[in-house]
Amino acid sequence: MAQFKVSYEPPTGYPLGTNGAFRFWTSILIPLFNLLMKRDWKGGENIPPSGRVIVASNHMSYLDVLVFTHFLYRHGRAPRFLGKSGVFKVPVVGRVLLAAGQVPVERETSDAKKAVDHAKILLEKGHMLGVYPEGTLTRDENMWPMVAKTGCARLALQTDTPVIPIAQWGSQLIVPNYTTRLNLFPRKTIIIRAGKPVDLSRWKGRADDPAALVEATAEIMRAITTLLEDIRGEKRPEVIFDPHTSDLPRTGNFKKKRA
Repeated sequence: MAQFKVSYEPPTGYPLGTNGAFRFWTSILIPLFNLLMKRDWKGGENIPPSGRVIVASNHMSYLDVLVFTHFLYRHGRAPRFLGKSGVFKVPVVGRVLLAAGQVPVERETSDAKKAVDHAKILLEKGHMLGVYPEGTLTRDENMWPMVAKTGCARLALQTDTPVIPIAQWGSQLIVPNYTTRLNLFPRKTIIIRAGKPVDLSRWKGRADDPAALVEATAEIMRAITTLLEDIRGEKRPEVIFDPHTSDLPRTGNFKKKRA
């Protein structure tokens, strides 16, 4: 990631963490989203107005990060995300993301560890860090969260940072899972629920214990899934889809590869 210059400036402005690039794009996208989507958002009072915090959400659609950011921005925070490095190499788009303070990640490589170092610095500076613990769009056929990677839990325990669980539903109706198709009409409702911080006190000081990380990760995903159950009005499957034991590829558009 040496070709990318990441900014570590402490968060300023309102929403906290905003900058010129953030303000410019939100001034364009938010009115567009308000026109094209309806909102059913609750739990905004659980978003801390300042200080380091990790917000962790389920992941179903390529649209997720934009509506997730809209929710957080509307509740006073301009988050930072760790995004796959390929996106940052796209002309114009990559420059915009870097200017907005986002951080490139080389997934499934030895360089992935560097992303954790970047994330730690951002948290130390007082930023809000947005995380998708699953690491990719869900492969569950019914859009339930998968068994997640342990990176979010490790980061939270290493830095003693609170984790706010967030569940969202509706983005996959606008941009279906693993596609770039747009289904704008009829107008869809984006539902988002933010919960109280996940209690990770049982695993405090155990960031280097693999078993503790698995347990803490499951606790974070349980909190997210419980919020999603409330949104959907149904219980998740008894068996959670586990990408670690599946024969599907760990990253990339597996549906496109199958086709």
